[in-house]
Amino acid sequence: MKNLKKILAIVLAAVFVFALAACGSKEEAQSLTIEEGKLIMATNATFPPYEYYDGDDIIGIDAEIAKLIADKLGLELEIEDVEFDSIIPGVQSNKYDIGMAGMTVTDERKEMVSFSDSYAKGVQVVIVKEDSAIASIDDLEGKKIGVQQATTGDIYASDDYGEENVTKYANGNLAVEGLKSGKVDCVIIDNEPAKAYVAANEGLKILDTAYAEEDYAISLNKSNTDLQKKVNDALKELIADGSVQKIIDKYISAK
Repeated sequence: MKNLKKILAIVLAAVFVFALAACGSKEEAQSLTIEEGKLIMATNATFPPYEYYDGDDIIGIDAEIAKLIADKLGLELEIEDVEFDSIIPGVQSNKYDIGMAGMTVTDERKEMVSFSDSYAKGVQVVIVKEDSAIASIDDLEGKKIGVQQATTGDIYASDDYGEENVTKYANGNLAVEGLKSGKVDCVIIDNEPAKAYVAANEGLKILDTAYAEEDYAISLNKSNTDLQKKVNDALKELIADGSVQKIIDKYISAK
């Protein structure tokens, strides 16, 4: 009996030590990049004017706002360009500190990550060919719809018109190419990149009626409440002093 008690004591001690080590690892994972003086931002740089490439550099509304937030926190911003549907899992696993990619706050996403206060409004619109029979949102029923995978355009269209009528592309460029080649009848995407795609591709237009309106915010790991507060505090200051609006006007006013 004494031996059994001794064995149980050793096992319980080992479990306790393992639990402490696991907690320590979790905290380390949450704060490692911050402790190194970096703020790692995940994005999908195919979404002008929010994030896109200028040569080898990722620029845009989100990139500039993130830089100002990092500066306020005394951190160096590092941007990782990944597939859009890899952003939230990466934030959940603490691979990235924040996710910014013209990301809409939805109930589904709020179950997986936390969000900052909103810093911009987005509008989902429909791109069609100039000679398309689709004249309004009411004409989308039964049509082949192209979207960027895992975006709100994807979520809304799949809910409204059924998964079988939605073709998911890795990015907006591919969705527009699908429209041009006749693989889909329209593309649902954010208004600002939609304007850029239409300007760059002859024979396309945007329907007059918006498909949906939404709030953009920064995604963060649910357990990292300290970073969420710091990001929100910085964001409030940047909104109050006009810095955020100045960045938005810089990119959108020229469109």
